[in-house]
Amino acid sequence: MKNRLIYIIAIVLMAVATSCVENPNVTEDVYIQNPNAVKSWVVGLQRQLALTTNTVNINVAITSDNYFNNYSQYSKVFDMLQIDYFDTDVNNIQGDVQALREMAIYGIETVFPSDEDGTNEDLAFMYFCLGYSNILGGELFTGLPATTLGEVLDSEQTLMLAIDQLDEALSYESDAQLMATYHLLKARVYYDLGDASNAIIEANQALSVPELLFQVEFDGTNALANEMQNATFDALPNRLAPLPRLDFLDPKYYSVGTISTDQKSVTLVKAEEAYLILAEAALANNNISNAKNYLLDLLNLVNARSTAFVDDSGETRNGGVRTDYPLTAVQVRFDAMSEFRDGFVLDRQAGDVVVHTISGTSVNATMINNTTTVEEVLYLTYLMRQEIFMSEGRRLTDLGIKYPISQTEQDNNPNVSDAFTTAQIPSYIPVDDIDDFTVDANGNVTMSVDMNRVIIENRATTTTVPFF
Repeated sequence: MKNRLIYIIAIVLMAVATSCVENPNVTEDVYIQNPNAVKSWVVGLQRQLALTTNTVNINVAITSDNYFNNYSQYSKVFDMLQIDYFDTDVNNIQGDVQALREMAIYGIETVFPSDEDGTNEDLAFMYFCLGYSNILGGELFTGLPATTLGEVLDSEQTLMLAIDQLDEALSYESDAQLMATYHLLKARVYYDLGDASNAIIEANQALSVPELLFQVEFDGTNALANEMQNATFDALPNRLAPLPRLDFLDPKYYSVGTISTDQKSVTLVKAEEAYLILAEAALANNNISNAKNYLLDLLNLVNARSTAFVDDSGETRNGGVRTDYPLTAVQVRFDAMSEFRDGFVLDRQAGDVVVHTISGTSVNATMINNTTTVEEVLYLTYLMRQEIFMSEGRRLTDLGIKYPISQTEQDNNPNVSDAFTTAQIPSYIPVDDIDDFTVDANGNVTMSVDMNRVIIENRATTTTVPFF
């Protein structure tokens, strides 16, 4: 389509319905003949990566047990696990994931071959974005087309595409940090697919950079703010309330001074994931000792990550329908059969609170050393996964929840059957209790359900704990 609009900085796609918007002034031919077309396209990809990250983070946080939407700004039905294919939020998530995919494909197939100044590193980034879009597609959706209006691939097929695309990224990349990033993303895909052997190989290669960290940057002065930061810190009232046992990890993102100039980055890839994968793989082989050692190494890394002291006294968790969120340092138990514990809910009026900007966890070395069974170590592994990936859009995969293909896609794509328009919500998930808790006369909190315990009890299913 020779006359489709190409934005020099970013392209806006409704990928589930159309791949172009007409503009008589900026055509494809004009764009690709401009100097530094590849460089500007990469900038556009970076922007779309940030936009996609925003959409995924907010909606995954609400859909999962990590956060409750205690306001009206975002979806109110995802908290109830009402996930309909006609929901506009489902369409928005899919649209941003596929926009990243379409921009990457266009950059690889059209922009890069037309610009002699494009570098191998630019091409590697395009392949990374393509691979990452398919990781999101495979992890978050029951199925997606791999091309605009194309045949629908199921989750496994979509993830397999990402392997080849990340291999392409590796073939063009020379930076050690980025190569380790792509290896760890491959480890994630093999983990999702239940392929422990390849996941172990890729995780170990990623650990060649021991403190690996790859983040997406935001720019509040140019209308690209970190929406998770807005929802959990900047906006008053704060719109999302964390599960009380995760209160100590909120907020991960914060601002000091002028909000627009202090937008925190979001982590997409970090070395912590390699240790979690290696620990689960060891447990699948009944090697408790090795798994515990991996978790202890992981704990050392988490404890070395940066923290900050932040004034969060504006947090009152009073945005909407639920008014019993604890605001002082009360005790919490993970379910009615657990013991009450301290340290999960912070008293934000007593002074600055510690913010874990990369990773944080309630697990300590004594807890790891005291475990004796596969089930006990696996439970700590999934508790650490939840805590370490807090506010990073990762929790749905552990729960086994997937969004359906949107109605917009089905209305425009004859390849979409009804089989893909129903959300995947495993039967072991207690829909009414996933975010719920009670508060006793002393203000102490009891969670209705410990979802990590539920995950471990259902590890033999096909929707969670992939190495078992």
